[in-house]
Amino acid sequence: MNWEVVTPLLVFLLIVFFVGIWSNRKMAKSDSFLSDYFLGSREFGGIVLAMTMVATYGSASSFLGGPGAAYSIGFGWVLLAMTQVATGYFVLLVLGKKFAIVTRKFQAVTLIDFLKERYKSKAVVLLSAGSIIVFLFSAMAAQWVGGAYLIQSLTGLSYTAALFIFTLSVLIYVTIGGFRAVAITDTIQGFVMVVGTFILLIAVVVSGGGISALFADLASENPNLITPYGQDGQLTALYISSYWILVGVGVVALPQVAVRAMSYRNAKSMHRAILIGTVVVGVIMLNMHLIGVFARPIMPGIEVADQVIPMIALEVLPPWIAGIVLAAPLAAMMSTVDSLLLLVSSSVVKDVYMNYIKPTASDKQMKNISMGFTGLLGIVAFLLAIQPPELLIFLNLFTFGGLEAAFIWPLVMGLYWKYANKQGAIASMIVGIGTYIVIHFYNQAYGDLLGVHTVTLPVILSFIAFIVFSLLFKKEAYEFPATSLKNA
Repeated sequence: MNWEVVTPLLVFLLIVFFVGIWSNRKMAKSDSFLSDYFLGSREFGGIVLAMTMVATYGSASSFLGGPGAAYSIGFGWVLLAMTQVATGYFVLLVLGKKFAIVTRKFQAVTLIDFLKERYKSKAVVLLSAGSIIVFLFSAMAAQWVGGAYLIQSLTGLSYTAALFIFTLSVLIYVTIGGFRAVAITDTIQGFVMVVGTFILLIAVVVSGGGISALFADLASENPNLITPYGQDGQLTALYISSYWILVGVGVVALPQVAVRAMSYRNAKSMHRAILIGTVVVGVIMLNMHLIGVFARPIMPGIEVADQVIPMIALEVLPPWIAGIVLAAPLAAMMSTVDSLLLLVSSSVVKDVYMNYIKPTASDKQMKNISMGFTGLLGIVAFLLAIQPPELLIFLNLFTFGGLEAAFIWPLVMGLYWKYANKQGAIASMIVGIGTYIVIHFYNQAYGDLLGVHTVTLPVILSFIAFIVFSLLFKKEAYEFPATSLKNA
């Protein structure tokens, strides 16, 4: 084991654990365990809000899977990945003040809380909880696999042993610390990501003899690697454009991202987060995917593309700097998986158990159940990740598409259209999820339907279903509760 590399990572993990312990002590003084554990008592400023959104969204797919795909496909994947730059901008602009105001009035702690109060429908709640559990387990498995790959690359341990270490590390601080621990560590991890990506990109360019030399090497191997179309021309203009739905506009519907738009302190924090988040996402996505492409001439023939980042870091950096830099992908995975754990846990504990099984549960009972169930979820995700997929990026994108097809219109239309009702929401979710799964398996068997990403048609069809069924069962216009966002 290379202790020069591992020591910085251990120091980083210790900092994360201390944040979890601090958050647990602060949470003990809170008036509402649920609001604090799942939402951090809505007290985050602009920097923390921006970083927790970036760190939650920037995951194993951004730091391992994405660069791995860029390594295999070329600059076409870099172009495709840059559609993510506007992610934080879209989320906070579309949901913005209104979502924060309404969720405060509803006393909503989760996205499903908002949907429950807006539509007054048990079916909407159960469909939402089921969607989150099914699709986010795929996302959690991707993060577990990514963390295990990284630790395996650095330590030489077996994949299973590395997976166990990653699982234990995440579960300790998430289970005891809750959302506040997640948000504060996300902020630390966000800064680590930005600095780490710059250091590694510079080192890769220097090692490859400069940008001109790297481009020449790529072109001599396969001219398609430096075009927007991929190494064998698989990335068409229509397909890349459809990614604006998947990783641009549609991200507004991801529950783990949308919940961040409920957690900020005031309007000033939101405006600051839009600016910071957009810049940080742009820097991280561009740097990491360029590193993936530029690694190909330096280290040709890497068999497991998801291991490109740790392998190139160990190749071009001194060991102790590599350890610091590789804290970035570890940070990304931990910060994503902690959010997903809390989201799935809240869907079961808060949205199903507390709403329909035991509404009279005490704060102490909810605390024990929440922490226990969060730990159980981590163990199940560990078991699912023992057999890793070929490329993490596609497992993660499958999750994104499923959640967007389920939630985008019940959330956005429920927030802005006064005639949105439960029939429209139920129809939209059923059509969105159903068509997404059918088209996903069709695309795997026969290629992309109409040449666009899987999520495109389900989002369009679920929108039509929402409008049609809302108008068929049209009721009186919904009046949102009047309130104000403090200091807005």
